[in-house]
Amino acid sequence: MPAKSKAQQKAAGAALSAKRGDTPKSKLKGASRSMVKSMSENQLEELASTKRKKLPQKKSKD
Repeated sequence: MPAKSKAQQKAAGAALSAKRGDTPKSKLKGASRSMVKSMSENQLEELASTKRKKLPQKKSKD
């Protein structure tokens, strides 16, 4: 599942870094903190690897 916004892609990257042990989990805030708890490393990697070129800054409300 690709990221729907640049903010989501960035949060997934931060959560992935914490899950791998590169960043302390205490440094995470907001969505990235919940992502690290609820998502697998593979799911986070898929979101974080989404190309940012055509993504909106924030997801629009549907």
